[in-house]
Amino acid sequence: MDSNTAFLIGVIVVVGVILVIALISVRVVPQWSKMVVYRFGQAGPQSVREPGLRFLWPVAERGALVDLREQFIEVPRQTAITKDNAPLGVDFLIYWKIVDPLMSQINVANFAGALQGVAATSLRSVIGDIPLDDVLSQREKINETLRLKLDEVTERWGGKVTTVEIREILPPPAVQEAMNRQLSAERTRRAVITESEGTRQATINVAEGDKQSAILRAEGDRQAAILRAQGFSNALQTIFEAAKGIDQKTMALQYLDALKALGAGPATKFIIPLEFTQLIEPIGSMVRSGMSRPADTKP
Repeated sequence: MDSNTAFLIGVIVVVGVILVIALISVRVVPQWSKMVVYRFGQAGPQSVREPGLRFLWPVAERGALVDLREQFIEVPRQTAITKDNAPLGVDFLIYWKIVDPLMSQINVANFAGALQGVAATSLRSVIGDIPLDDVLSQREKINETLRLKLDEVTERWGGKVTTVEIREILPPPAVQEAMNRQLSAERTRRAVITESEGTRQATINVAEGDKQSAILRAEGDRQAAILRAQGFSNALQTIFEAAKGIDQKTMALQYLDALKALGAGPATKFIIPLEFTQLIEPIGSMVRSGMSRPADTKP
């Protein structure tokens, strides 16, 4: 082997070693992560590196990336017993994120697995203090209570539980059947109330219509009576005005016409008021006066 070949081999070896050192020492930390650096197995407050291109001393330092993005885990269906001893099947989602990379590395081995275990036990504790009806109607309150309980535990692990969402609550079949019957009865009750309200409103509307109609009829009758009274008044006024120009002789002739009409009737008896004799006295006077005149005197 000549010297040139040996030199070339040496260069290749050096370049290879440099590349290996670079691959081991140079790390790229993504924007959504931070890196915890262990120097000879130890990590301190200054061991957390920000995103970007970072260098690690070969052999002496080792880095661990920590994802800071919000993540979720699905807790499988858990059986919990309510305060009134009703078993329920509950499954839910937990949204969490790492807020302290160093504590998440040195205080817990598997953050997601530990959180899932704590969530199952916390769920049973929370559901056990609530009656069945409240569990079904106060889902938001249960979510918040669970979140606070889990957040207290995960705080020492460098994490934070942001949201807890219960996806499904399954009561036992007997409870479901009772709930269905109750719902059906409630719907029937609402339908009956709605129908009765409609009937009551219709009755009120009809009564209001009858009332308005009666008022209008009474008003019409009153107006008609007023018009008739005014007509009678005008007729009487006309008669009174006409009667002013009639003298006693004309009235006597009218009474004689009335007697003639009575005599032409089929009746054989007539009832004549006493005042009638006073009315025909002028006629008798006229007859007597005519008979006492001389024959050559013109009437």
